[in-house]
Amino acid sequence: MTFCPPQSTSETGPAEGPKREEQARDVCLRLLTVRARTRAELEAQLTKRGYPDDVSARVLDRLTQVGLIDDTAFAQEWVRSRRANSGKGKRALASELRTKGVDAEVIAETLDSVDAGEWRVQAEQLVATRLRRENLDDEAKVTRRLVGMLARRGYHQAMAFDVVKTQLAQERARRVV
Repeated sequence: MTFCPPQSTSETGPAEGPKREEQARDVCLRLLTVRARTRAELEAQLTKRGYPDDVSARVLDRLTQVGLIDDTAFAQEWVRSRRANSGKGKRALASELRTKGVDAEVIAETLDSVDAGEWRVQAEQLVATRLRRENLDDEAKVTRRLVGMLARRGYHQAMAFDVVKTQLAQERARRVV
């Protein structure tokens, strides 16, 4: 006895194309309901679910046209949010945006829109908060920890050392008084 799979109940013929596009659009809209996504993220999800490239392209083009997909706006919001909530530095944010499929030019433009002084102020706030809990008996150890913390968050090493040195001096002076 041989096994025969059941006949497909899905439509076939000329109506299949528009139906697949509608399904792909629904997938994208559900994903966009959760959070904003880049075009590359949505394209990857559609590919993962087996949608043909031409169907994906038409759906994504239409969503871009109506403004539901905007990689530039996504990058700006991502940078704002990750800086505010996680204290991420420039390198870490660039890496995250590359992973999300944002164009390198958009990444550079978005990160350059943040003033260099703002990155430093954020690093100083992170270090000052952390320093209050540190025991300053072994300053070399504290310095390594704090510079490492900033490096993991994507801050440039030279700036990290400078910020830690400055904040360490301020914390020592604060504890003396």
